[in-house]
Amino acid sequence: MLDVSLQTGTMTGPRRDTSAFKAYDIRGVVGENIDANFVECVARVATEILGATSAAVGFDARETSSDYAQAAARGCMNAGASVLGLGLCGTEEVYHAVGSNGLGLGIMVTASHNPIDHNGLKLVGPNARPLTENEFAAIRERAASISVGAGKSSPPANLDGKAVQPELDLRQAYVQSAIDVAGITSEATLRRTTRILFNCGNGAAGPTLKAILSNLGVRGVQIDAHVVHGLPDPTFPNGIPNPLLPKNHAATASEVVRLGADFGVAFDGDFDRCFFFDGAGTFVGGEYLVALLAEANLRREAGCTIVHDPRLVYAARDKIRAAGGVAIQSGTGHALVKAKMREVGAAYGGEMSAHHYFRDFFYCDSGMIPWMAIIALLAAEEKTLSECVAALRAAYPSSGEINFQIENKWDALARLRAAYVPHAAEVDEGDGLSCDMGAWRFNVRASNTEDLLRLNVEARGQAVSLDGCVAQLSKIIEGTKA
Repeated sequence: MLDVSLQTGTMTGPRRDTSAFKAYDIRGVVGENIDANFVECVARVATEILGATSAAVGFDARETSSDYAQAAARGCMNAGASVLGLGLCGTEEVYHAVGSNGLGLGIMVTASHNPIDHNGLKLVGPNARPLTENEFAAIRERAASISVGAGKSSPPANLDGKAVQPELDLRQAYVQSAIDVAGITSEATLRRTTRILFNCGNGAAGPTLKAILSNLGVRGVQIDAHVVHGLPDPTFPNGIPNPLLPKNHAATASEVVRLGADFGVAFDGDFDRCFFFDGAGTFVGGEYLVALLAEANLRREAGCTIVHDPRLVYAARDKIRAAGGVAIQSGTGHALVKAKMREVGAAYGGEMSAHHYFRDFFYCDSGMIPWMAIIALLAAEEKTLSECVAALRAAYPSSGEINFQIENKWDALARLRAAYVPHAAEVDEGDGLSCDMGAWRFNVRASNTEDLLRLNVEARGQAVSLDGCVAQLSKIIEGTKA
């Protein structure tokens, strides 16, 4: 691997702004609280804090990402680490490179679905594990203590997106691993050709998707793939790829219907998340995907443990138990889900926010593995995604996440406790407030950074009016009903 030693500059000037550090990653406004010098500093400090002697660096399709990746590589090498440059890729390709090559640090330059003038960093440690709170805090504190203007150096060589070791094809190694983890084989899909509409949103997904489809074709897997907005473009001519937003659904849904596709898949900017649309072009709620992917994993590994988040749980829990698996609840957020999965050895973990984690993929999230796993499941059950999801929607209707802008969110939570806890069949305050009322259930969580309450409501069948439950909860949250 590339191993270059560079000298750091003189540490002079004002204390560095570290406001781009968020709860789990780093995201800021280009030229305001994030630039190449900042990225180089953070990379050097992260290498030092983790004691890493090797690192992988990748970047998304944003205009500044390639330059920031060069800066990150310089920072790692200034701290004495060798660097494996992945070029334009997805976050999960960085995870795979770190985990499969025994590296000590992974840095992905990405702002995912943030506005076009943003950029950021995602960091992982050895075995592609999330950084601990203490590690992340230490990196922020040390970076802040290094004054602006420090750490300038010459750019490294051979970070053009090719593997540093010519005999090692990093993307193909990742592709083979992702397909294997998904459990997709030619035997699983030869019954019929699956027509899929892929919307890459002009983000980083296009080249990697092409490599996966090519490999599946060689294996004899029959996919009639139609790709829109597949060319990475830093201007994002079709808008920032954030398929979770309802206003962005039509771009994928209309193409699914026009093509008569079995289903559609839309990726966010660094494709660590993917979003599904059924054959009618209807957006598929994340809670239903968690249930289906849990079932897919249980088909491959009978009796395995599945981790789910606390927001909407009925569909996942019932599917897991019916298939003989073990359902374990985790707090919301990738660090909590990954930690719980490692603790219990879970084969799969899912969040309704479209983060899907796989034990055999270093307990990391992937946006490519889920759609392949769904193909394998549909082939095994000889059903369409529309049929599977329609059954789940009927059995477990849900509200989706509803956000309330409210100043006194803790008072609102107190009102909800008073109204529902005395009458609930089950109460859980491990992550927000969850009350199971028997025929229906809700979870409400307070945002850590905004005056927001996030509410999710679900029911069992049509025993109660879901809309009525939401209306009642809304009045209590807003303080219009005692």
